[in-house]
Amino acid sequence: MTETQTYSFFLGCVMPNRFPNIEKSIRIVMPELGIVLEDLEGASCCPAPGVIRSFDEPTWLALASRNLALAEKAGHDIITGCNGCYGTFKEALHSVHEHPERLKEVQKILKDVGYKYKATSDAKHVVEIIYEKGTEAIKALVKRPLTGIKVAVHYGCHLLKPSKLRPWEQKQKHTFLDEIVEATGAESVKYKDKFTCCGAGGGVRASNATVSVDIAKEKLENVQDAEADCILDACSFCHLQFEASQMQLNKEMGEHKYQIPVIYLTQLIGLALGLDPDDLGLDKHVISTQSFLDKVLG
Repeated sequence: MTETQTYSFFLGCVMPNRFPNIEKSIRIVMPELGIVLEDLEGASCCPAPGVIRSFDEPTWLALASRNLALAEKAGHDIITGCNGCYGTFKEALHSVHEHPERLKEVQKILKDVGYKYKATSDAKHVVEIIYEKGTEAIKALVKRPLTGIKVAVHYGCHLLKPSKLRPWEQKQKHTFLDEIVEATGAESVKYKDKFTCCGAGGGVRASNATVSVDIAKEKLENVQDAEADCILDACSFCHLQFEASQMQLNKEMGEHKYQIPVIYLTQLIGLALGLDPDDLGLDKHVISTQSFLDKVLG
């Protein structure tokens, strides 16, 4: 992996405010893979595709395009570690590419606040860039094979849907995230309803927490049934949902039934590359990762 690529790093809202440990893992692992991340100065909320767009699509499109304009000015594609942000940017780009009149409207709005925008920068997900590097290239960098570690992979909705606006092959069951996990030496285990929602998106967690946690509970139980050592995500909001839901369920039950470590993809890769667990932020999780690390580190 000698070739380097540079991207404008879009943090979003959840990651820097709730999970700086995930942010750090992305910042230290991506350079190991030949990816240079430049901070996207002046970035705002993406904004969320399932919330803001539902109330005011023109405002959603203008705000999303402003972030893309910042990356365009820097001369890079934008990269994010959140499925929701990824969905916003992919769908905003599709909107202005397919409807030139919308691009003109956005250009006028952005011109009034000092931005030029041509919609030439693409939007990428951390997972997408890692997968493009190739699993064999990842295997070649592994210093600490995660042999014997069982991982329950969670893709998340906005990473995959709508499928016609995503770079992945259009099929019901994807394997690209599983392939990355297995390149580390870990086993990606099968579990029931693997491709269902975490339960947080579209404003569900904010508007109906009971329903949201109930969706997460079913998925967590399926992961437990598969005897996985952790659940792995590639989205800061899914990460929030799985950790917070376990805490809430345990509080309601008055016991500690749910103690499934929630691991972000770059944390897992970082461990396989031999990086220090604390540097990867694994000591800062709401749900303890100690049992998982004990097994990884032997």
